Amino acid sequence: MSTSEPDVTVVVGAYEAMPYLVKCLESVEAQSLGADRIEIVAVDDGSTDGTGEYLEEFAARSKIRTTVVRQKNSGGPSGPRNVGLGLARGRYVFFLDADDYFGDEALERMVAMGDRAGTDVVLGKVVGVNRGAPKSMWRETVERADVFDSQIKFTLSAQKLFRRALLERLGITFDEGLKTGEDALFTLETYLRGDGVSVISDYTCYYLVGRDDGKHVTKSGSYLLRFDSARALMGLIAECVPPGTQRDKLMVRPFVVTLLPQFAAGFLKQSAAVQQKRMELAAPLMAAYWNPGVARRLKPAERLRLHCVALGRTDLLTGVLTQLKQNKQPERVGRGLNGTYYLDLPYFRDPSAGIPDHVYAMPCPPVWRRLPAAGRTRLRRLRKWAAANPVQRVESPRTGEQG
Repeated sequence: MSTSEPDVTVVVGAYEAMPYLVKCLESVEAQSLGADRIEIVAVDDGSTDGTGEYLEEFAARSKIRTTVVRQKNSGGPSGPRNVGLGLARGRYVFFLDADDYFGDEALERMVAMGDRAGTDVVLGKVVGVNRGAPKSMWRETVERADVFDSQIKFTLSAQKLFRRALLERLGITFDEGLKTGEDALFTLETYLRGDGVSVISDYTCYYLVGRDDGKHVTKSGSYLLRFDSARALMGLIAECVPPGTQRDKLMVRPFVVTLLPQFAAGFLKQSAAVQQKRMELAAPLMAAYWNPGVARRLKPAERLRLHCVALGRTDLLTGVLTQLKQNKQPERVGRGLNGTYYLDLPYFRDPSAGIPDHVYAMPCPPVWRRLPAAGRTRLRRLRKWAAANPVQRVESPRTGEQG
């Protein structure tokens, strides 16, 4: 068995992972990259279902060098991942959940992309199996994605290829104090402090599996843990990105993905004490990070809910949520200044609420979107022709200027 530095260390943190672990490890063995270029570090986090025994059996027979660590349950995924990271020898590290599995060419394609582009993080396309998976960031393959303007900020799970030298140089590890959202904190830090992020969209690298037994870690945890996660992620963004447009673009992610769900329809079912606690936990985050630059990047209904939270008005929030439950399509109620229009959402121009019009504002659609379908088709064809036939600029014989 090779003792040279492998290209990839696959870190598998496993807790009560049977029978999913079988297919997970089979997918590593099936990699086109080759067994001599891969190592596995598997950490059994106190399982009682035979996970540890299966890992040891696999290590004894696999052609891939496999290190097995068995430890007492740590209470979350961060501990096992950090143990695996500490033992890793590969140029790259991939954190593979024991429930999930690879596409056969995943590691070969991701390593090739990282080497070609010189990037520190490589995202391989993810699809869900018996569960949903993010889709908006897989529209095209790019060697260097823009962290601020692309959709990659909406995929912050740990299932990515990371250059180990980056993690070691900056001392980036998983925060074991967080019980949810620790992967988002880890991944966003590599986005912001690393040398570029690549995206592979033309091949499915990773299959995200929904467990039939409902034991997937993201389904558990109290609302208090979600606020811990939001606080940590917002703090990281504020630490790494100065105030301004770029920070606002990133702040959309924790506000929409982590904080906003705490004030969704389920809020109405909570006791008055829990409602008040959620508002209290949100207050310092809203005061520190909620601003017009973040607000205008949200949909009006999302913006309205968070505006109520920022005001500390539980009464307004419950009123908004009650009306939104009816799922009525809001109507446009008037054209505003600068090409905007308003949506007739709860409390619009209600004097008793005092919510300003800009909370309800939507940008007016571009002119081409207001064209009939045939007109939009002709415009797209014209743009395509213009891109293929650029205007040639020539110098004037008298002045030498371009015209």
